[in-house]
Amino acid sequence: MRSAAVLNEAIRALWQRGGGRLGTAELRAEYERLVVAWAAAVQAEQATVEAA
Repeated sequence: MRSAAVLNEAIRALWQRGGGRLGTAELRAEYERLVVAWAAAVQAEQATVEAA
């Protein structure tokens, strides 16, 4: 699983590639996948912190 920080950078890069827009279905689908993965990574990282 990629870290939340790495996924955040991928999301930012996607927005830049799209010129600040997610104008195609492909870009929107990739964005959705990245955001879901980012949310899971944030949860996992938070659980790790709480368990420590």
